[in-house]
This record gives sequence, structure tokens and C-alpha cells, in this order.
Amino acid sequence: MTEEIKNEEAQDDIITLTSASGEKFDFIEIAGIAHKGEFYLILQPVELLEGMADDEALVFHVSKGEDGNEKIAIELDDEIIEAVFAEYNRLLDNAISDNEE
Repeated sequence: MTEEIKNEEAQDDIITLTSASGEKFDFIEIAGIAHKGEFYLILQPVELLEGMADDEALVFHVSKGEDGNEKIAIELDDEIIEAVFAEYNRLLDNAISDNEE
């Protein structure tokens, strides 16, 4: 799934993305994370991809296309993916700590 995909519709925590070829994929939105001036979404496919564990998710880069519309493309850079998940885990740990106080 390396094609650029765009956010077609979002309802509740389900986001439907459409590939350039018109194929639709439903994702559960886990989190939105800012990293180095860019914005990323952590999304989990509603129907897990072959070989994916229940607790795995994918990172997508969010940007503005030339037409001004939001574009979402799967992130393939391992360094960025690791940084996005590290920030997500940090935020999650802080939220849990705040709830325990």
C-alpha cells in the first residue's frame, strides 16, 4: 500500500481511505502525532493485513496536496515510524500517570 491515499470520510474513529486506484480501506484512528513539524496518524486496519497482530498499527503522513485537500500517505521511513510510536507511548504514559494522581 505505497500509493498516496486520501481521506475520503471519517466517522467516529473509523477513517476510510481511498487509494489512487480507487480501492477503499477502513482504519481505526488510534492517534494523531506531531513530529518535527509534520503531522502523522497512527491507524489500524479494521480488517488486519495478513501477518498483522491485533496490537499493530501503521503510521501515515498527513499533508496538503496541490489541490489544497488533505493527503494521507503511508510512512515507510523506519526512523520516523519509530519516533512517532515513541511519542505516542510517551503521551500514553503521561496520560496514565495523570489519571493515577
